[in-house]
Amino acid sequence: MIGAPRLSLRIDLPPKGRIGPGKIALLEHIAATGSISAGAREMKMSYRQAWSLVEELTQLFGRPVIVAQKGGSGGGGAELTPLGLALVTRYRAVERAAATAAQAHLDAMVREIDEN
Repeated sequence: MIGAPRLSLRIDLPPKGRIGPGKIALLEHIAATGSISAGAREMKMSYRQAWSLVEELTQLFGRPVIVAQKGGSGGGGAELTPLGLALVTRYRAVERAAATAAQAHLDAMVREIDEN
C-alpha cells in the first residue's frame, strides 16, 4: 500500500493573488517563532523570500498580516495581526472541509492504484 493521499489546496483570490500551503505555513512559523527570519529558516527559505510572500499577502488584502519590530539590542520580532491569524484559521478550516468532502474520492483513487 502506498502512503495516504493528501489534498493540497490553493485559493485564487482574483484579481491579484492567491493563498496556498506555503504562505499559510510561513505565517504559522512566524507566529510560532515570533520572527520572520526564524520562520523563514524553518521553511528553508531566505528572509527576502519570506518577506516577499508576507508583502504579497499585505498587498492582496490591503492591510498587514504581520507586525514586525526592528531589531536592536533586544532583537526584533514579529507577530501576526488579527488578519494574519484569521487567514490561517480560515485557510485551515477550508482545507479540513475540502479534505473531508474529498475523502471517499481519494480512497477510491488509492484503491485503483492498489489494484495495479
